[in-house]
Amino acid sequence: MAPRAQWKGFLKFGEVVCPVALFTAASTSDRIAFHTVNRDTGNRVRREFVDSVTGEPVGRDDQVKGYEVGKDDYIVLEPEEVAAAIPESDKTLAVEAFVPLSEVDDLYFDKPYYLSPAERMADEAYALIRDALKKRQSAAIAQAVLFRRMRTVLIRPQGDGMIATTLNFDYEIRPAKDAFSDIASLKIKGEMLDLAKHIIGTKKGMFDPSGFHDRYEEAVAELVKAKIEGRTIEPRKEPKREKVTDLMEALRQSAALGSKQDQPTKRGSKTAAKTGTKTAGKTGAAAAAKKAPASHRKAG
Repeated sequence: MAPRAQWKGFLKFGEVVCPVALFTAASTSDRIAFHTVNRDTGNRVRREFVDSVTGEPVGRDDQVKGYEVGKDDYIVLEPEEVAAAIPESDKTLAVEAFVPLSEVDDLYFDKPYYLSPAERMADEAYALIRDALKKRQSAAIAQAVLFRRMRTVLIRPQGDGMIATTLNFDYEIRPAKDAFSDIASLKIKGEMLDLAKHIIGTKKGMFDPSGFHDRYEEAVAELVKAKIEGRTIEPRKEPKREKVTDLMEALRQSAALGSKQDQPTKRGSKTAAKTGTKTAGKTGAAAAAKKAPASHRKAG
């Protein structure tokens, strides 16, 4: 079944207007999800809002937004007042500038979307914008009201399509100096730096996201499967970690190990081969969960 568009509107490139649609590119919907249940009855627990002072339940119609101006002092905003603050939308991704792809700092990346033509008559205009960006090795910066907020979007070509990534605003990015201010000013050189460069060379590979696996998700899938089958999984023992006291010796040992390994391979390919059965285990757990008795499904 074709995915459902999250947003439909128009991409405006000068005087060229192209109907487009946004589709979610990254999603957590395939992760195993849990409900909170009562251990004694197996029934789901219902979340309820209560007044922090009186302890009385507060109905949905009486719940409003509040901005704290002092301790326990709030400015109340009615739903219609909040709605009035939402920018008016003309459903247009208006391109404001074009920037070289090499200058885009991915620190500002928020969430990626696939940007596709919204109808067949838009194919030519879409291909024109895509190919022009490819030729110039550029990305388009556009703004639009998306999901109730004004957002800045970076649009770049990828294969036959384009990716639209919402960007964080400048005020949302914390200054790097806050995190790096306590780093000592050191210049590493000589044998120590040469060894580190050698280790990097022996681990050279290609980025292949399919070779990396969510080990937590796989472990949870196996746990669910074991519970359904009535098996017990023993808690794993924490590995013994030795404290590194001699950085140079640690580098030498790492360089020696790297030299013994095979020639560089595609990053993650060996891992994928070893963990393929675990990934299949997740599918098995999901299938087993569907067939489990009602008493088991409640707990899931």
